[in-house]
Amino acid sequence: MTFVLGLTGSIGMGKSTTSAMFQKNNVPVYDADATVHALYRTVAVPLIEQRFPGTVIDGAVDRKLLGQRVLADRQALKDLETIIHPLVRRAEKQFILDQIRLDTPLIVLDIPLLFETGGQQRVDAVCVVTAPAEMQKQRVMDRKTMTEEQFNTILAKQWPDQQKRAHADCLIDTSQGLEFAEQQVKQVIETYCHATGTVAQALLSKKDPLNHA
Repeated sequence: MTFVLGLTGSIGMGKSTTSAMFQKNNVPVYDADATVHALYRTVAVPLIEQRFPGTVIDGAVDRKLLGQRVLADRQALKDLETIIHPLVRRAEKQFILDQIRLDTPLIVLDIPLLFETGGQQRVDAVCVVTAPAEMQKQRVMDRKTMTEEQFNTILAKQWPDQQKRAHADCLIDTSQGLEFAEQQVKQVIETYCHATGTVAQALLSKKDPLNHA
């Protein structure tokens, strides 16, 4: 039965690069962020425009405008999550079901806020992407698209790296270069590609799995 591995890590840790490494090694990856971006162009558009008028431009949600509305407003962020999370979860479940039918031995759920949203209950194991705090900050600041204040605001909404590492089943350290990180990814794949998981079986056993939270 398909083993479901959760992949997570704080901003600037190299999670997207690590996710690509899993895909390069033929492990299917569900990308929660990509799903959200797709929803911002499709079914979530009218729901978001109703709650956050003026954030839809040319038929798609403008992420920058929406971010300005919710980043420092706890209630607004909660309202956005109420709209988006059920849609994301449904897409996630469909991905798992599709991979079960293909008899895929190992899949990855790439979820940035996995711990913060209780996502560890939906995977068989958790892999945390990590790097030293000073390297993390430098990577984010080098993007030139974020201020230090915005960076700190985002960090405040995420579990500290130390806490994530303490709850991880395995780690990918991205501080020592791409080659070292890929070696770790291959080790993780080797560890879990023949492991027995319970998440997929539990999902499959439900009469209508796409209608369950």
